[in-house]
Amino acid sequence: MNPPTVLTISECYIKPQYPAEEVKPPIHLASWDIAVLSLHYIQKGLLFIKPQITSDQENPVESLLNRLKDSLSRILVHFYPLSGHLATQKQENPPSYSVYIDCDNSPGVKFIYATVDLTVSDILSPVDVPVVVQSFFDHDRAVNHDGHSMSLLSIQVTELTDGIFIGCSINHAVVDGTSYWHFFEMLSHAFRAQEKNPEIPRPPVLTRWFPEGYGPVLNLPFSHHDQFISRFEPPPLRERIFHLSSESVAKLKSKANSESKTNKISSFQAVSALVWRCVTRARRLPHDQETSCRLAVNNRAQMDPPLPTEYFGNSMQTVRGKAAAGELLGHGFGWAAWRLHEAVAGHCNAAVREVVDNWVKDPFIYQLAQFLDPFSLIMASSPRFEMYGIEFGMGRAVAVRSGYANKFDGKVTSHPGHEGSGSMDLEVCLPPETMAGLESDGEFMGAVSSY
Repeated sequence: MNPPTVLTISECYIKPQYPAEEVKPPIHLASWDIAVLSLHYIQKGLLFIKPQITSDQENPVESLLNRLKDSLSRILVHFYPLSGHLATQKQENPPSYSVYIDCDNSPGVKFIYATVDLTVSDILSPVDVPVVVQSFFDHDRAVNHDGHSMSLLSIQVTELTDGIFIGCSINHAVVDGTSYWHFFEMLSHAFRAQEKNPEIPRPPVLTRWFPEGYGPVLNLPFSHHDQFISRFEPPPLRERIFHLSSESVAKLKSKANSESKTNKISSFQAVSALVWRCVTRARRLPHDQETSCRLAVNNRAQMDPPLPTEYFGNSMQTVRGKAAAGELLGHGFGWAAWRLHEAVAGHCNAAVREVVDNWVKDPFIYQLAQFLDPFSLIMASSPRFEMYGIEFGMGRAVAVRSGYANKFDGKVTSHPGHEGSGSMDLEVCLPPETMAGLESDGEFMGAVSSY
């Protein structure tokens, strides 16, 4: 039986209420931005319970759509780059390719209203995340370079029979996860504000960071985008949400620190070590096969001087813990957690600048097919992002879900748990046979629960 189809009811484009005077075009991209041109857009969204309609009340969905459009127009004055599209200056001899954001010749942000004959329970009850959730997002399978012809931001409001899903697809060459949730949070603030032109509590810092002696124009040694853009299609995957209560997270952290005779291992490092060990065991790798676990790290606070928390753009890298499969599983849980702690502790200002300096001297574009291997794990996003504080007149969201974008064997996305207090949700993507092994792993299933 085929799942219900998501039907597009209407779509339009939203422009900033007025031009942002402090933004001087063109807006050039930094090295961290350019390097992800071949990756997918970021696709994240929130699921809410739909308000009940009373006989003397206007349609709450129509009211929501109108207020969202108005709030979006007002907030785009602050987040002006999202209203543009990508543009390129290039030459063939010598090869040179420079990408920037053009806000002068763009229709704005795409806004979609859609419906589907499904309930909130239809989304949350199945063991695996239903494939239909991918249809709650626009820009399906688009890579960031497609922002030359597609909007940099698209918001899709999908009405379920008893719920509302608000999904944002944002070009990853313009924002990272920190900036993504910053925008979403400020959109929520504008929605809830009574005044027409509210001051937002955390305005974005739009000036891009470049290493001394470089920028604002960074040229790629290419003459055509076909030389550095690829379309990655993962193998068949199962996608499942696992929940860790605050008590379970605290126990893992305590165990990791006790076994390592330290107090430096963080909750996230302990949880990541658990996933690394258990997925490696589920993969049944040879003892001498090297494995790795990468953690996404925010560079803003690592730099000297630090970048502002509100720096709007990409400012993240991954750090990696490595071990042979036999070594990883032969040692205790705390040993794996300490490996990850050492990787994070070594990520300092000098390490960040070394990577950037190497990139500007020899630019490259990340290709998922080359970046990944079937023995790795990547812990993406962060349980520190403020997701459940985002509201649009319907109370707290009941769940966070993501689209098709950037999914692969070994991708684990972390979110805060709905109840807060240090709880976590893990969105795990694995081939069916590996997921089955993880589901029968006593160490893993003893620490997690399902909704």
